[in-house]
Amino acid sequence: MACSDSPQGAESAAGASMSAASYQVVCTVGMITDIVRNVAGDYAQVEGIIGEGVDPHLYKPTRGDVVKLSQADIVFYNGLLLEGKMTDVLVRVATTGKPVKAVTEAILGDRDYILDKDDGSEHTDPHVWMDVGGWLRAVPVVAETLADFDLVHADDYRTNAAAYVEKLEALDAYAKRAMATIPEGQRVLVTAHDAFQYLGRAYGIEVRGIQGVSTESEAGVRDLEDLVDFIVERAIPAVFVETSVADKNVRALVEGARARSHKVDVGGSLYSDAMGAAGTYEGTYIGMIDHNIRTIVNALGGSTDGFKQ
Repeated sequence: MACSDSPQGAESAAGASMSAASYQVVCTVGMITDIVRNVAGDYAQVEGIIGEGVDPHLYKPTRGDVVKLSQADIVFYNGLLLEGKMTDVLVRVATTGKPVKAVTEAILGDRDYILDKDDGSEHTDPHVWMDVGGWLRAVPVVAETLADFDLVHADDYRTNAAAYVEKLEALDAYAKRAMATIPEGQRVLVTAHDAFQYLGRAYGIEVRGIQGVSTESEAGVRDLEDLVDFIVERAIPAVFVETSVADKNVRALVEGARARSHKVDVGGSLYSDAMGAAGTYEGTYIGMIDHNIRTIVNALGGSTDGFKQ
């Protein structure tokens, strides 16, 4: 995609005179916005477009979004077709010569890491942020993009990035410890859509999603029946809804299992494609992941009091 390359030259030269909060950065999803705020500090005004409870797979940019993207000095997006309906706008903005950067750039060529959709489309799974160890690879991409644009504060961006990576490494280690407390036979995560495969691989839990990787897909009756069979046969104690996906299919699983004389609880609501409300702990990437890990672990028979920073 053309907008994955960050132009060099004029922006870098102009960046030598950047002062505090003197340039604007616009991001697509909250998980990226949080990285940029941690790395940029007070030197940039950072704004996210897709807010809490909003599904980026289905999101169509408004006229106001297009204006924000056009007026921004730097744009960050996820890539891997997460923001599929924004692609044309991102490409168009990139033609203006400003940096328009996919934060997943560092892992795009790592075929041993990237997961593919299982729908035969040959598209990749974009939900990399569910694996903290993978997502922290986006931090240097942000830091170097900002450093190239604002040379005066380049060392500050790299220092901030290193500090944030250290926090994420601790979060990753915590997630592994916490998930390991779930009894082995109950390490199965059933959710509304298939957004947790990176989490499952990283933290040792089997994942089943009702819908596919993109919420544009529909779950058929046969798919639901097969998943009910799986839940009953494995005696799964809990299934999970998601904050950005309708819960009707998960409720259908619960009812279907009940009809088969197996009680399965809704273990809680997970953040998948969007973080929590701005200004809350869950409105940060660390808080989002901590919430998810605590919710999953405690509902499936493990034990954790949460991440201690």
